[in-house]
Amino acid sequence: MPRKMFVIFGASNILWMVFTVSQAFKIETFPENKIVAQIGDVVSLTCRTTGCELPSFSWRTHLDSPLNGQVRNEGSNSTLTMDPVGFRNEYSYLCTAICGSEKREKGIQVEIYSFPKDPEIHLSGPLEVGKPVTVTCLVPDVYPFDRLEMNLLKGNHLLQNKDFVEPMERKSLETKSLEVTFTPTNEDIGKALVCQAKLHIDEIDFKPKERETTKKLQVYISPKNTVISVNPSTRLQEGGSVTMTCSSEGLPAPQIFWSKKLDNGNLQLLSGNSTLTLIAMRTEDSGIYVCEGVNQVGKNGKEVELIVQAFPRDPEIEMSGLPVNGNPVTISCRVPNVYPSDRLEIELLKGESIIGNKNFLENIDKKYLETESLDMTFIPTTEDTGTVLVCLAKLHIDEMEFEPKQRQSTQTLYVNVAPRDTTILVSPSSILEEGSSVNMTCSSNGLPAPKILWSRQLNNGHLQPLSENSTLTLTSTKMEDSGVYVCEGINQAGIDRKEVELIIQVAPKDIQLTAFPSESVKEGDTVIISCTCGNVPKTWIILKKKAETGDTVLQSRDGAYTIHKVQLEDAGVYECESKNEVGLQLRSLTLDVKGRGNYQDYFSPELLVLYCSSSLIIPAIGMIIYFARRANMKGSYSLVEAQKSKV
Repeated sequence: MPRKMFVIFGASNILWMVFTVSQAFKIETFPENKIVAQIGDVVSLTCRTTGCELPSFSWRTHLDSPLNGQVRNEGSNSTLTMDPVGFRNEYSYLCTAICGSEKREKGIQVEIYSFPKDPEIHLSGPLEVGKPVTVTCLVPDVYPFDRLEMNLLKGNHLLQNKDFVEPMERKSLETKSLEVTFTPTNEDIGKALVCQAKLHIDEIDFKPKERETTKKLQVYISPKNTVISVNPSTRLQEGGSVTMTCSSEGLPAPQIFWSKKLDNGNLQLLSGNSTLTLIAMRTEDSGIYVCEGVNQVGKNGKEVELIVQAFPRDPEIEMSGLPVNGNPVTISCRVPNVYPSDRLEIELLKGESIIGNKNFLENIDKKYLETESLDMTFIPTTEDTGTVLVCLAKLHIDEMEFEPKQRQSTQTLYVNVAPRDTTILVSPSSILEEGSSVNMTCSSNGLPAPKILWSRQLNNGHLQPLSENSTLTLTSTKMEDSGVYVCEGINQAGIDRKEVELIIQVAPKDIQLTAFPSESVKEGDTVIISCTCGNVPKTWIILKKKAETGDTVLQSRDGAYTIHKVQLEDAGVYECESKNEVGLQLRSLTLDVKGRGNYQDYFSPELLVLYCSSSLIIPAIGMIIYFARRANMKGSYSLVEAQKSKV
């Protein structure tokens, strides 16, 4: 019996131990130790316990930084969710579970990366055979860049490899690049550029660990060897036709453009075909024609000059300026677009007299349209007005059947005389009293008759236009009208000017006579008597002290007279006299000077006598009034009776 019980007891102990082991308090995490996540994704860390029905959970980082996530506890599970995951979540997170007196902890390392886009391939310009070009491979928004490797290939040939092993100063998304410069050749046609980027994070399986971008090479050849053929010839007669054909080499095949070069050097587009045909040509069609072969990387041009033989227009007479009496002027007689110019003769006549003649035999080797001219300089006079200038051009080509062989142009001379002898008449005078009127009349000689312009000269030297009449009238003048007035005689040949200064005199006004600090001062004070006048120029100011024995003129400075330590005798009437050539104005003030004693309440001896006298006079007056009233009552008055006293 005891042996059986021992067996049973031993078996029960073994079962209890097995049950206890199976229900031990444990903690596990998902993922187990580490997670690598793309920046911007949602990441959840889960902590789970066994062996405890209601454990309590807490999460923290190894640096006690903020979790930057949301914790949710449900029974034996606790989940920390980071939405989205970023730099602020790259920590080792520790989950702590407590069940009664037991505590379990387990950590999960969170690592992040950014590798969101395929690389980008950029070229510094089009790929042109023989010209260097820079290829840039960009990997945008990558982290951590110290695990990035980049390769750039042209076809199967590795151009460059680069590892970014430099230390990261801070956590941030970086755009890394790889640059290679090479010179394209004909052999590169059809090849491709390949940019490979690898982010070496081997601890976890994610896609893609490698990104790649391919760009097919488009190689160009700039246009060259441009050629022009002309049929029948580059020298043509008016009314004829010509066909010009152009070709150019390049890749892609150049497009052909025909243009004509204008006189200012610009090109006038004519056609986008390889063949240009011109019919019924005129002299205006003469000139330089340009063929350009153009593609995406360049252009190549060729020029050809077409000459339409002609004598197209009458001569042109030009002058270097207006003919002004006594001033040299150059007359130019131009014959435009003439060919052949070596057979040209030009004559210049003034009236019936030949003043110039010229032949152009030296141009025998010139095989293109020319503009030739004859220039003559002379000094015109007024007697030349009405004379006719004649430019006569002759082209000596008897064997050519076209007309005319002679052309001419005429121009009548009109000789100008620049304005001169400009005069100004002022009535009644240039010096006036304010309120009066003045007429200023201007005249100027010239041919054509000069135009009159009246202006006033401002303080800054500029002229303010006033009138285009010969007479300028100012009524009710004011002092502000004073100044310099300018008359200008103007015509095509020049300007002549005359000035007059107008002075408006004004009688003194707005006189101010003041005493500072006051018109009533104490003996020993300093007082300043000042006299000022309104804005009237050239005014004399005289300060005087009035007295019965005669006025005293004070030595004032700028209308101010200062009395230091004023005395009683300085009291009195002061007068300011302001005058100019037009009139004068007076102002006066009375200065009161009080004596200064040793006490605050001061009485002069005169006041003391007056005070004592008043104390006797007032009772006496009262007695007189009393006795006068009594006398009136009795009908008589007696001083003796009045003085008798009653007992």
